Amino acid sequence: MSVNPQAKPQTITLAHSPDSDDAFMFYGLATNKLETDGLKFEHTLQDIQTLNEAAKKGVYDVTAVSFHAYAYVADKYTLLPHGASIGDKYGPILVSKDPRKPEEISDMTIAVPGELTSAFLALKLYNPKFEHVIVPFDDIIEAVQRGTVDAGLLIHEGQLFYKQLGLDKVLDLGEWWFEKTGLPLPMGGNAIRRDLGEDLMKRVSKQLHRSIVYSMDNREDALAYAMQFARDMPLELADRFVAMWVNDLTLDYGERGKESVRLLLDEGYNHGIIPHKVNIDFVDY
Repeated sequence: MSVNPQAKPQTITLAHSPDSDDAFMFYGLATNKLETDGLKFEHTLQDIQTLNEAAKKGVYDVTAVSFHAYAYVADKYTLLPHGASIGDKYGPILVSKDPRKPEEISDMTIAVPGELTSAFLALKLYNPKFEHVIVPFDDIIEAVQRGTVDAGLLIHEGQLFYKQLGLDKVLDLGEWWFEKTGLPLPMGGNAIRRDLGEDLMKRVSKQLHRSIVYSMDNREDALAYAMQFARDMPLELADRFVAMWVNDLTLDYGERGKESVRLLLDEGYNHGIIPHKVNIDFVDY
C-alpha cells in the first residue's frame, strides 16, 4: 500500500512496560531511527499490571499484554507475530528468604505481581493452593526480605540477582514448564486492536518488526538507550536480562512459540483458572 508523503501521519498509540527489554525492542521507533510508512507512534510506558487492566478497556492501539490477560481481551485484540517475551527453559522464579521446597507452596503466602500475569497463571498451574497478595513487581524482593510474605514471584531483573541479596530459589517455572511440555514458557506479547482493520494492522506490524530487527542489528546503541530503564542495573546485568527476553522467538514466535501460548491458555482453561476457552490468532505480515 503506497502512502502519500504529504499526508498527515496517522498516530498509533503504543503502550509497553518501562523495562530494559521493552525499551531495547522499541529503540528504533522511540528514537525516530526508522521511516514508518506514514505512521506516527505515540509511546506510553506503564507497568504490566496497569497495561493488562487498560487492555480490557481497549485503551491503546498496540499494547504489551500478559498472555494470561490476553484471555480476557481477545475480543478486542489480536496478537502480533513478534515482540513476545518467551523463556526457553527459564522463566519467573519463586524465591524465599529461608530455604523452602516446592512441596511447601500450599502453606505459603506469596507476593505476586498481578493476577493477570502469566507468571501467576503458571504458578497456579503448578499448585493452585496457596495464599497470595498482589505487590508491585519491583517491591516483591523487599517484601520477601522483610518477611511480610513467605515467598515472592519474580518476573523481572530480580531473576538475575536474587542470590546476591541472600534469597533462595524455590522454583523456576520456566524449567518446570519445559520439563512438563518440552516448550518454552510464554510471558507476554504485543497485541493490536482488531478494529484498526487488516491493512492497518499489517502496516503497524511491519514497523514494529523492523524496530526489533534494528535493535538487534544495532545492539550496543539499543542497549545504551535501554539502560535508562534498567533501574540502576550494571550494564552487564542489563545485557543479560535483555538477551533473555529479546531473542529469536521475539522476532518470530514460530510454530513452537505459538504452540506454547495455545497450550498455556488451554491449560488455564482445563484447570478452571480461565473461565472460557481462548481462541489464539495472529496478524500476518
